[in-house]
Amino acid sequence: MKKLNLFALSLISILLFQACEGPPGPPGLPGIDAVNIVSRTFEERINFTATNNYSDRLRFTQPIEEGDVVLVFVKWEEDDGARSIWRALPQTVFFDERIVLIYNYDFTNIDFTLFLEGTVDLTTLGPEWITDQLFRVIVLPGDFASSRIDFTNYEAVTAMLGLKNEDFKRPEIRTKK
Repeated sequence: MKKLNLFALSLISILLFQACEGPPGPPGLPGIDAVNIVSRTFEERINFTATNNYSDRLRFTQPIEEGDVVLVFVKWEEDDGARSIWRALPQTVFFDERIVLIYNYDFTNIDFTLFLEGTVDLTTLGPEWITDQLFRVIVLPGDFASSRIDFTNYEAVTAMLGLKNEDFKRPEIRTKK
């Protein structure tokens, strides 16, 4: 009797485990196995002047993919000279009497523009606001755009993508004439 029960239990177990198959899940990301999706990074120094209409348009050497997102950070200050503090654009500065300066940007799949706007008379700005401004640009693959991360937090974004200071290079972009 024990052998019969053991046989019946084995048969039922086999049938149950064989029946535990559902529809296949969604396919993975297209591409080659074991290849990571990598963001593109750039660094650019800009002088905002009346001559360039307080803006600079830069062209990607290769168009970015549809759905990719461009994030831009401005070097805001040095923390006791030890590390840089980066702020996400758009970045707003409030002066006295409701006067506002905004560092901003826009992008397409072939270029992006960094520009100043606001209620401030741009011709009255001192060099600390317009000269030798350092920006870091990250082209975030569209697959990461829905990630649960604060994309205004420079440290969080660079940590998520595994980026280091050395990853930000200038040759990837050029000024559009």
